[in-house]
Amino acid sequence: MPVHRLNHVVLYVRDVAVSRAFYEEVLGFRQVMGDGVGASFLQAPGSNNDHDLGIFAVGSTAGDSAAGRSTVGMYHVAWEVNTLAELSVIRDLLVARGSLVGASNHGTTKALYAMDPDGLEFEVSWIVPAHLVGERALRERSTVSRLDLEGEMAYFGADTRGGLGISIPLGVEL
Repeated sequence: MPVHRLNHVVLYVRDVAVSRAFYEEVLGFRQVMGDGVGASFLQAPGSNNDHDLGIFAVGSTAGDSAAGRSTVGMYHVAWEVNTLAELSVIRDLLVARGSLVGASNHGTTKALYAMDPDGLEFEVSWIVPAHLVGERALRERSTVSRLDLEGEMAYFGADTRGGLGISIPLGVEL
């Protein structure tokens, strides 16, 4: 059987309470299990998963991840939002926390890149719905450019549901 979707991600962090607060405040996750000190299991808003993010404490003396610099390892995980308006809200929260490290237009994906309190990078993205993927999006997909989020909201609509026919099968109840 082929894989259909990502179910959850597990991170080792220095301080579970600090990481939990970050993911709750910035991405709207909520704790569904765990003691909030040694481990916490968080669920994303609107998710039906048992949990979407597991975080485990390794202590304040843990070193930074060297993945991608001097060791192999995962670069980032990407979380998907429903609308560009939601992406804009998250951008503002990330900027306020000093966590935003990039914003890219990949043509068919509009993406923010950020660092959590332990310096682990993640992406938050909006995916152009299949019925709106035209020549512009396909042309832009071949290069990465700076994301003009306000311009994208004007073009696609701030409240246009993203991912339809791409990451969300057509005919699925929302």
